[in-house]
Amino acid sequence: MAYWFRPRRYGYGATPTTWQGVVTLIALPVVIVGAALLLLLFDVGPDGPALWRFIAYVVVLLIGLFAFIALIRAKTDGVWRWRWGNDN
Repeated sequence: MAYWFRPRRYGYGATPTTWQGVVTLIALPVVIVGAALLLLLFDVGPDGPALWRFIAYVVVLLIGLFAFIALIRAKTDGVWRWRWGNDN
């Protein structure tokens, strides 16, 4: 299995090690901004955006964010834990 990320040396999480990891990190804000723009473009009525569509957007956004984190964890070579820089 090819890993796209490695655990960070300091702190918690992972950092990209391949071009696929970098593309994954770039894709997340592009998708978030694109979805927000779609919300603004297609959801404005005479009284402004509908609340239920905004709530649906937030729910879909959170599900996508958790899926994104799960993908990164699955593609990381090692476990996520707090690191101080001198431990493996």
